[in-house]
Amino acid sequence: PKSAAPNNAPGMVCGLRPSVPTRRRSPYPPAAAVPPLPAPTTAKPAAPPPPASPRPAAVPGAREMVTLRLDSAVLAHFQKDGPGWQDRVNEALKALVPASDD
Repeated sequence: PKSAAPNNAPGMVCGLRPSVPTRRRSPYPPAAAVPPLPAPTTAKPAAPPPPASPRPAAVPGAREMVTLRLDSAVLAHFQKDGPGWQDRVNEALKALVPASDD
């Protein structure tokens, strides 16, 4: 005798419905249902005014930091006596500048 065919048609698992992937529902509402963000309530502050002059007036007797390129022989001459070589360069340059009427 012929045995009865099991109740397994193609795509069926032990007689149950075929396994179909299901989409999970998101707990969040759809994007269209989300209200837009409120507009900012404060105005952007105005930019500060530019400085009156690019550099403040020099204070008499005050020193200013600068970058200066010197020949290696000139630098070696002022550095040979050790610390204070920048002061010595400043004194040598001041001796070349005429006195001002300030």
